[in-house]
Amino acid sequence: MHKYIILFFWLTVILTSCGRGKSDQAIIERNQMVSLLTDMHIVDGGMYNMVSINADTLYKYGTARYLALFKRHHVDSSTFRRSLKYYTGRPVEMEAMYDEILKHLTDKIDSANKSLLKSNNGQRPKAY
Repeated sequence: MHKYIILFFWLTVILTSCGRGKSDQAIIERNQMVSLLTDMHIVDGGMYNMVSINADTLYKYGTARYLALFKRHHVDSSTFRRSLKYYTGRPVEMEAMYDEILKHLTDKIDSANKSLLKSNNGQRPKAY
């Protein structure tokens, strides 16, 4: 299942790098792109945890989740592809964006862990 998620992500990257877009078309602003990619990685993580799902079902749920994510961020898939192509063509800026994304994800994980710890009355959950 993990390989399907990675395959979907790389297909998106490859498809965006193959097309030729006009330079005057709008791209997603940097801060919004960081937020979108952060949420996208959360969606990816959620799909990664779906066990015993075949590829067709994963594709169906993944597509629906990505489309909902684009709608929540008021972006369409073509603008996202064009923006991803733009930012991947600038690796230094993309690396800085991923530093921010990692920080946001870490903050969200820490917040969730604190909430879980608080709901368990200060006791850490048992490891499985």
